[in-house]
Amino acid sequence: MADSLTPAPTGIGLKREIGLIGLTWSSMGSIIGSGWLFGALFAAQAAGTAALLSWGIGVTAIIILAFVHAELGGAYPVAGGTGRFPHYAYGSVAGASFGWFSYLQAVTVAPIEVYAAISYASVHLGWLQKADGTLTWQGLLIAIGLMALFTVVNFLGVRRLANTNSAATWWKIAIPTLVIIVFAASHFHGSNFGIDGFAPSGSEGVLSAVSTGGIMFALLGFEQADQLAGESRNPQHDIPRAVLGSVLLGALIYILLQVVFIAALPSSAFAHGWANLSFQGDAGPFAGLATLLGLGWLGTILYADAIISPSGTGLIYTTASSRVSYGLSRNGYVPYLFEKTNSRRVPWFGLLIAFLIGCIAFLPFPTWKSLVGFITSASVLMYAGAPLAFGALRRQDRDRFRPFRLAAGGFWAPVAFMVSGLIIYWSGWDTLQKLGYAIILGYLIIGANFLFKLNPHLPQPDWRAAQWLPVYLVGMGLLSWQGRYCSKGPARTTSCGATAAIAQWWDLLLVAAFSLGIYYWALAVRLPDDEAHGYIGDVDAQIGSGVETTHA
Repeated sequence: MADSLTPAPTGIGLKREIGLIGLTWSSMGSIIGSGWLFGALFAAQAAGTAALLSWGIGVTAIIILAFVHAELGGAYPVAGGTGRFPHYAYGSVAGASFGWFSYLQAVTVAPIEVYAAISYASVHLGWLQKADGTLTWQGLLIAIGLMALFTVVNFLGVRRLANTNSAATWWKIAIPTLVIIVFAASHFHGSNFGIDGFAPSGSEGVLSAVSTGGIMFALLGFEQADQLAGESRNPQHDIPRAVLGSVLLGALIYILLQVVFIAALPSSAFAHGWANLSFQGDAGPFAGLATLLGLGWLGTILYADAIISPSGTGLIYTTASSRVSYGLSRNGYVPYLFEKTNSRRVPWFGLLIAFLIGCIAFLPFPTWKSLVGFITSASVLMYAGAPLAFGALRRQDRDRFRPFRLAAGGFWAPVAFMVSGLIIYWSGWDTLQKLGYAIILGYLIIGANFLFKLNPHLPQPDWRAAQWLPVYLVGMGLLSWQGRYCSKGPARTTSCGATAAIAQWWDLLLVAAFSLGIYYWALAVRLPDDEAHGYIGDVDAQIGSGVETTHA
């Protein structure tokens, strides 16, 4: 382990120049993206009117996780925070694993936002997509061009990025708000609620909508303030406020959007039931619905927003990808090149790699919906590291100043970890299979870094503190395989390889109990206090120093 007080080499520091508004808008810019364009339709198809209950479950889960991240982000304001908190508490093996989960989530969001923009545009520009929703060669070229644009803007520096994102986020909040007001005032049919019963697909439809209906995906992004903590002017004050404020505002907007969407649907849309909910303009649900209802002017605005909103989210996640890889390199898990910054202190190599991976993602995931479950499960697996780190660091680093301290944290941390396990389980066996392959690929990359010594700050493997991790990953896979969920719906009605051998409700109890057991096992084998302090380093010294200078 490197000396925690050793100054960072010249040229790899990050400038601290983002304020509270910039941090909040970074999170909001991630939350209000393509999820608002498609989430209401897919959630309604999965759960009917009970989609409102699904949103309630998703929002509750996100708020619990956000409270945990708010305390960690304020106490440990470092770049790529979600990938580094487990590193502090459990050492190199667990830290490398959760860092990779974090990177998988961040680097695949920009491509899905590009898909969303192209899907809406294809309503008028049919040559962008084929009939099955996959990209044509022209659509692929435009997708690559948008990814390149995200990269170029990021090269201009974090201050210009924050200003660009802030301007886009004002627009992204204004347009959904306009939709809510117009639909509620002009086309609100209360009789639409309860068609075919409150929950036509039962509890499985309600729960699967949380992961595969786009609900959790829509709510993701609050952690962006944590990722940019290394560039915050006043992180201990601003990070908790940015995290919690963005979650509450985003949740309010999404729930109201679901209400007005259901209420505005024409009666013909329900002809074949909620699962086959269909109307003119499905490729652009809100814009198509507005046009169908005679609100052509609103449809035009929404088609424009379908470029702006996803692009703003893709922009900030391109930033996040480079900051997560920067943090992974600082911890010694990936090659030292990822720490290199240009004259504006931007991690240029990480940006280029994020661009390449984003373009490659267009190949195995040809549509927007095909990426949703993967990103959701990868994101929640990343989030699962935070409550584990929270519980351990409360014990290992008792005297640290915590500007936001979660009340009853000893209760909420294991609850947050159980919630993470349930959301991962609801993602479906077919999705988790693909995630498993990506996890194996990550371990091969990290292993090569250690084998060929591509980073001068290679940490010693902390196997004992991570002994629970393979049991957790394999155990969740087995429970999913024997469980009742697929990415396209309940396993009993959709074939994905899941056996549905565990009875309904017992499966949820088993996942919760298994997660709880893993949580307390992990706490029992956490790093000794002095080793955790060595990994943390002199984080407090970074506050107000202008750059992140420790190398922990």
